[in-house]
Amino acid sequence: MSKPLILVTNDDGITAPGIGHLVSVMRNLGEILVVAPNRPQSGMGHAITVGDTLRLKESKIFDGVRAFECSGTPADCVKMARHYVLKGQRQPDVVVSGINHGSNTSISVLYSGTMSAAIEAAIEGTPAIGFSLCDYSNDADFSHALEYVKKITQQVLKEELPKGVALNVNFPPKRNEAIKGIRICRQSNAKWVEEFDERRDPNGRKYFWMTGNFVNFDKGEDNDEWAIANNYISVVPCQFDLTAHHAIPVLNNWSILG
Repeated sequence: MSKPLILVTNDDGITAPGIGHLVSVMRNLGEILVVAPNRPQSGMGHAITVGDTLRLKESKIFDGVRAFECSGTPADCVKMARHYVLKGQRQPDVVVSGINHGSNTSISVLYSGTMSAAIEAAIEGTPAIGFSLCDYSNDADFSHALEYVKKITQQVLKEELPKGVALNVNFPPKRNEAIKGIRICRQSNAKWVEEFDERRDPNGRKYFWMTGNFVNFDKGEDNDEWAIANNYISVVPCQFDLTAHHAIPVLNNWSILG
């Protein structure tokens, strides 16, 4: 049997440490193709490039691995990989995105380029995983996460996933105690509370820096924020169907309906 074909991408850019770690793990699991942004694309969500050109350039950054850097977003990278680089060829058995440098728990999944790449793959019917390390420090240690990256990917390759589902996997930062294990979780009820720092440029014109704090309103113990705080790996199954199914019966009672 042929080795599985694994598409690797991210949102921090092709030179980021996290994707280097991801490639090193995937080397042992199958044949790798890397298509990743040529610069950081954090917070791009599921944006795609429609009003500008896209550029794709082959890269030798990973020894012995076919790799391309793309001028577009993470979602663009998945599209380019499937419909240009692999056009008319075998398609990926799994798409892995990351390892993101920072958390993608809770509401952050909506803003995340890492997870949008994975969800783009899920839209196309390909099993996909987004990996993130909940550590924003410049010298973040990824080492404790790598064996779990391997195990989770192997499990997905073996068992596959329900159609249209991508896994959002978050690792706690390296701590003195070992990781306690893996928790299958729901997305926690939390949000960013933004503030805008108003400043003036040398010409007196206003500009702003968006700042803010992450606020967790969730008191449950079955969510991703609880898992990370308690030194577990959180695994949240995500889908692209944003329909609020519970609201349909309510809206069907509106008087404006004929």
